[in-house]
Amino acid sequence: MDKLEKYRKIIRQVLTPYLNIYYANVKVRNRAAFDQETDQYLIISEGWNNQEHLHSCLIHLEIINNKIWIQCDNTEDGIANELVAAGIPKSDIVLAFHTPDIRKFTEFAIS
Repeated sequence: MDKLEKYRKIIRQVLTPYLNIYYANVKVRNRAAFDQETDQYLIISEGWNNQEHLHSCLIHLEIINNKIWIQCDNTEDGIANELVAAGIPKSDIVLAFHTPDIRKFTEFAIS
């Protein structure tokens, strides 16, 4: 298995458990949108809180130039840590939600 396929597999394995999160205070469920052709991987939260429709991005990852770009991370512990624990080196993970000036101070890739 090449590097790109390995990363795709790890991303799916790491993100899939987020589909089973139960929210006690609102009627929201998480949905996966995985597109291997464009290497976009999203977990979207959708549902209702009384009369208010909720729809937001929990996680958005992209694979760009053989690196995983974390575009959005609204998890408690940080999806980057889960990717590292699953075997992806920090040098192949970009915290894209930070500006390049800030990224250089993290332990992760700048771009």
